[in-house]
Amino acid sequence: MTEQLPCFRSLALRKIPEPDYADVCLATLPEGAGTDPREWAERVFSIESIPRWVAWAMGLRQALVPLIGIPRAPKNTFTVSEQSGEEALIFVKDRHLDFAVAVGIDAVTRLIRVTTALELKGWRGKLYFSVVRPVHPIVVNSMLKKATRSKPAPR
Repeated sequence: MTEQLPCFRSLALRKIPEPDYADVCLATLPEGAGTDPREWAERVFSIESIPRWVAWAMGLRQALVPLIGIPRAPKNTFTVSEQSGEEALIFVKDRHLDFAVAVGIDAVTRLIRVTTALELKGWRGKLYFSVVRPVHPIVVNSMLKKATRSKPAPR
């Protein structure tokens, strides 16, 4: 009998197979919550799930990025662009970086995961992400926790 080795696949890594940066954040789904990945992606990246300090940081980002030639992010940046199986994908191509964020739901283990993959472009992308990189997992985990704590959970 051969043992099945663990394997990890994600729409985010399909879009950006050789990322300059990647991470995965996990949380437990609330009791009785639904398992539709699109609903969870919309919830995690909704205004309601953004902690105040993250909203402040995003506002500061919007004010400062034009100074290095990066356009401000449009309001629909975190719109789901694709869904396949247990994951919903948010994919954005920009001048300074491409990013793919996949929100996956494991209905068996009752886990939600947010997989991020980035491809940096030029000095602007590297400069921008040098500031964002240390706080990125903190921001995503904060949004994930808020999304899984607030009521009602997607069904």
